[in-house]
Amino acid sequence: MSNPTPSRNLWPASIISFFVVAFIFMASFVLWAMQQREDLVSADYYEREVRYQQQLDSMNRSQALATRVVVTFDPAQQAIFITLPAARGATGRVHLYRPSDARLDRELPLALNGDGVQRLDAKALSGGLWKVRVKWNAHGKEYFLDQPVIVTGASSTVSAG
Repeated sequence: MSNPTPSRNLWPASIISFFVVAFIFMASFVLWAMQQREDLVSADYYEREVRYQQQLDSMNRSQALATRVVVTFDPAQQAIFITLPAARGATGRVHLYRPSDARLDRELPLALNGDGVQRLDAKALSGGLWKVRVKWNAHGKEYFLDQPVIVTGASSTVSAG
């Protein structure tokens, strides 16, 4: 009679292999997460928070205007149009804010034509979500608008702010 060979138990090797693979996965994920950019807030976050109440007052004045401020993206012209109601002689700034990458932000002077419209060339803007922030002064009062716009090559969406 021959002696049957005992079978080898694979459970200890399987358990050790599972923990090794899980450790490698976690270490890889931690390394990947540490290399990601964190552009969720601006560099001067605290200073902006201190001025937040003034900004709220400006936003409320903007919403109270009889004719609403209009921000649109025209994909055919690859341009963003800003229309300000009754803003003759208005001065201010337009900030194009890219939430996903602060390096793409742009600051422009407010330059309205005779009809109260400003055209911003969007050909150089990367596609995706942008926030058009317009701060202007007219008739001795400050106004502010924060309007999200999605810039695309073929079509666009403008969301209510």
